[in-house]
Amino acid sequence: MATAGKVIKCKAAVAWEAGKPLSIEEVEVAPPQAMEVRVKILYTALCHTDVYFWEAKTPVFPRIFGHEAGGIIESVGEGVTDVAPGDHVLPVFTGECKECPHCKSAESNMCDLLRINTDRGVMIGDGKSRFSINGKPIYHFVGTSTFSEYTVMHVGCVAKINPEAPLDKVCVLSCGISTGLGASINVAKPPKGSTVAIFGLGAVGLAAAEGARIAGASRIIGIDLNPSRFEEAKKFGCTEFVNPKDHNKPVQQVLAEMTNGGVDRSVECTGNINAMIQAFECVHDGWGVAVLVGVPHKDAEFKTHPMNFLNERTLKGTFFGNYKPRTDLPNVVELYMKKELEVEKFITHSVPFAEINKAFDLMAKGEGIRCIIRMDN
Repeated sequence: MATAGKVIKCKAAVAWEAGKPLSIEEVEVAPPQAMEVRVKILYTALCHTDVYFWEAKTPVFPRIFGHEAGGIIESVGEGVTDVAPGDHVLPVFTGECKECPHCKSAESNMCDLLRINTDRGVMIGDGKSRFSINGKPIYHFVGTSTFSEYTVMHVGCVAKINPEAPLDKVCVLSCGISTGLGASINVAKPPKGSTVAIFGLGAVGLAAAEGARIAGASRIIGIDLNPSRFEEAKKFGCTEFVNPKDHNKPVQQVLAEMTNGGVDRSVECTGNINAMIQAFECVHDGWGVAVLVGVPHKDAEFKTHPMNFLNERTLKGTFFGNYKPRTDLPNVVELYMKKELEVEKFITHSVPFAEINKAFDLMAKGEGIRCIIRMDN
């Protein structure tokens, strides 16, 4: 590429301060350093995590948000051998260095080097930002910063995928959809014909329902306080619905009565501590498995009677659906290419980059599942 080794000037959506609309600015993007890559972002999506930290849960501003995306490698830094300019990639907020004990363990995807760090606004190599405006640094977000036409990432945070896969569709696999899908397929592992309860029917919960459907669950019960989500959830395999507000007894009791003693598997995708406890207590004794996906409030405490464990219920947690980003994401993309996984139904809106704030408005109103932001127009 003619731009390799040079600073690139491009457009980025900059968050100057918490909760204020993003501003499209011309930024300078430095070349990638050792073990880094510079990526031309073609499509990015808005995920709830971006909104959460944009609303001021962090002291790091100004910064460029965005972490769910698809793009093409523009250039690579020293030492990079896994990917080359022109490769199609999905950026991922968590990485895979392939060297640490976690990466070498078949059971973990929580890389020591590249695990998500929401407070770090710089590259881990030299502690500096690759973005600037008039010489002043603009900070990174979770190592990806995809709300920019070009971004720089550690090579361990990009998954090289099939170049035939449409980036405007598979970009949603780089965060929320894979998280929910993997929580069901890799962690809950519902047996064929089993009953699964999904707590929370946002993007991640719907992906968990999709995973349960792919695994062959016969009953998938969606639990949400917003009944307007129920119709949409049928497309993802949900067969029944429970709105806790409709009952004057605990949800776990309602589910136990519906399923002759409890569901076989449950997946919690809300981050609400009460939903987490309900998800655990609603699984059947003897074999029930509950999986927690949602991120709780920092002061939350999980309380349940120890007998619930002694009666042979299992509680598990998961991070990014237990997928190792570089190793496993290419295979998730292939599931889509083989038409075993549908991603189109997750994509409900699309806006040009200039109207990125519309995506924030849609999420604030709870409208749609995923909004794709097109970088080129």
